[in-house]
Amino acid sequence: MDHGGHVLVVAFPGQGHINPALQFAKRLLGMGLKVTFVTAFSALNRMTETAAAAPPGLSFVGFSDGYDNGWKTSDTEHFMVEQKRRGSAAMEELVASAAAQGQPFVHVVYCILLPWVGRVAQKLGLPATFLWLQPASLLDIYFYYFNGYGDEIMKNSDDPSWSIQLPGLPPLTADDLPPFLFPSDPSNFAIALFKEHIDVITDSQQTNPNSKVLVNTFDELEFDALRSVKKLNMIAAGPLIPTAFLDGKDPSDTSFGCDLFQKTKDYTDWLNSKPTASVIYVSFGSYLVLKDHEMEAIARGLLETRRPFLWVVRSGGTDDDQGYELSCKAELEEQGLVIPWCSQVEVLSNPSVGCFFTHCGWNSCIESLALGVPVVGFPLWTDQATNAKLVQDVWKAGIKVRRNREGMVEDGEVKRCLEMAMEGEEMRRNARKWKDLAKEAAMEGGSSYLNIKNFVDELRGI
Repeated sequence: MDHGGHVLVVAFPGQGHINPALQFAKRLLGMGLKVTFVTAFSALNRMTETAAAAPPGLSFVGFSDGYDNGWKTSDTEHFMVEQKRRGSAAMEELVASAAAQGQPFVHVVYCILLPWVGRVAQKLGLPATFLWLQPASLLDIYFYYFNGYGDEIMKNSDDPSWSIQLPGLPPLTADDLPPFLFPSDPSNFAIALFKEHIDVITDSQQTNPNSKVLVNTFDELEFDALRSVKKLNMIAAGPLIPTAFLDGKDPSDTSFGCDLFQKTKDYTDWLNSKPTASVIYVSFGSYLVLKDHEMEAIARGLLETRRPFLWVVRSGGTDDDQGYELSCKAELEEQGLVIPWCSQVEVLSNPSVGCFFTHCGWNSCIESLALGVPVVGFPLWTDQATNAKLVQDVWKAGIKVRRNREGMVEDGEVKRCLEMAMEGEEMRRNARKWKDLAKEAAMEGGSSYLNIKNFVDELRGI
């Protein structure tokens, strides 16, 4: 088979990064390219089934970043330094090896938190494209922060009455912005990574004015945000979820192929036994932990709805290292189902699911939008507050849980939001609208499909 080019796709070793990056790799493969997918061994070692079942033209390569068994958030700064150092050397070796074997890479696609990949590509003279795995609105915010608005944002970070109007975006308060932007955030070192990402983009445009940023979104969802910063030249390539849930061309493509946790399918029959739109699905992502009092408030709020729920509670998902036991565990088990893992896209596509109670990570948000499920947002960190703002106030497909003056969440507020999402006709109508538009964008001839096709044609020099 003539693949017409060999592309290197590099992803950060986190499930929320690998899943959409792997879906993008599959899109390239479907358009006739050969793809080598690279990530750290901490993730690749748990993807043996995925690698074994890879279709022709897709291969997997790992590298050691010094944390082959994974890392803890307390080690993040050192981990990022080591990943850059070791990963840069591994990438140079991989590029040289591919060329020596007569299968040179013609392009590099790299994801969020990996600006060093762009720098290595520049050093080697390889064209590279950044794949942004958050909404276009977030990249706009970071760009504006570094280009004229940073001082105002930092100066007003503690003022609850302050808001800012950035070009192409809705009015934003401090609570709507990524916490990385504020000096008080303990992880504000991450802002340097976003600054480097933007620097790499602008540097690459000096040699290639047509270079693009690919974004996991779709035109109809973020038309203005995609065009707000002309220097970034953002192109929508999403939603990057399995194609069986979008254009349906490959019914076998129902999972990301990168589920890093122990699998169980015990929940499927349970969901199928429930009435349409009756179940509350609850999940808070792969890494962040909830405080014990937050778990209690969520549990009590769920019980007060008297509705069935499917709650993913992974091991280590609370701030109690010994494992937190909910005070109302027996009541929960009578009303709903608590499990350690599920295939999220399969759950969200099940007709019994009526709303999604989520931390509002971008994968969760765009999966909800693409599958027509209203959202209850409970943002915790990173991009999640901005995502929740967009879902509630711009796309009007969900509602955000409000904390009290002490920053605590109350079970009554949880219940209020869940009831609004389960009963709100406007939310359900808007959710269905975004589902239809997401499918249109992904289908052959749709906006995202054509954007990726044009990217591939330019890569080939067509």
